[in-house]
Order: sequence, then structure tokens, then C-alpha cells
Amino acid sequence: MPDKDNNITELFDQKGNLIGALITAELWTKIKPSLKEYLPNQEPPEKPEPMADWEILRDYWDFPYPVDMDVKCDHCGNQTDNWQEDEPRKFKLTVANIGGLVSYKCCKCKSRISKRHFKDEITTETTPYQESKDANKEACY
Repeated sequence: MPDKDNNITELFDQKGNLIGALITAELWTKIKPSLKEYLPNQEPPEKPEPMADWEILRDYWDFPYPVDMDVKCDHCGNQTDNWQEDEPRKFKLTVANIGGLVSYKCCKCKSRISKRHFKDEITTETTPYQESKDANKEACY
């Protein structure tokens, strides 16, 4: 671990050769903008849609209403009556679970649309995509 005055910890192999370095989050936040041109693309590859999870939810559907296929983005107005039939897709499935949570990513504005299926109702929430993140918490959804 680096001491309180040292933001860099050098890493050596068994023969004493320098193989890397660890830097603190505070230092990384400061130097990252100047290193962007040397870093590989920071965009994570897009994950495939969890269609198997969607099928499990549909197979075990026990809500008193039919399976809903419509999706609407309250941020940009993008909408569809059946998200699976659109070509090209207007929304990508990102999460589906047997508890009734289904989330989509809007292909137009990248917002997240979450649908929660309860016994008597469906609630929908749109969370706009944020291009800039807290530098110390760089997770993207």
C-alpha cells in the first residue's frame, strides 16, 4: 500500500524488474484526462440481450394481466408497441428477472426504462443517460 505521501506504488517481479504501478484514485482522477489518447477505448462492449431471462419470466408469468411488450422513453419520446418486433430495435433489453423487473436501454438517447411488474399494476421509470459521471465512480449502465 502507498503511504499517505506517496500516490504511486511500483510493482516488481521476482527478479526485481519493474512490471507496473498502482496509483491512488485521487491521482488517477487528476491525470486521466491527459492520458486519454494513450488509453484503449473505455467503452465496454455491448452485452447481448438477456433473452433467456425474458423467456423464463414469460414462462412463469402469473400476473393477472397479459405480458406487456410496449415500451416508452419519457426522456426523448421514443416508443413502440412491441419492442421485440422493431427492426432496427428502438429499445434493447438489459435486464429481465422472474421477480418482474424488466429494463431496457433506449437506442435513441441511451436512457434506461425500468418496468416493475406488481400483482395489480406495472410501474415505469425512465432514468436519463448521463454522459459525465463522478470521476471516482465511473460505472455506466
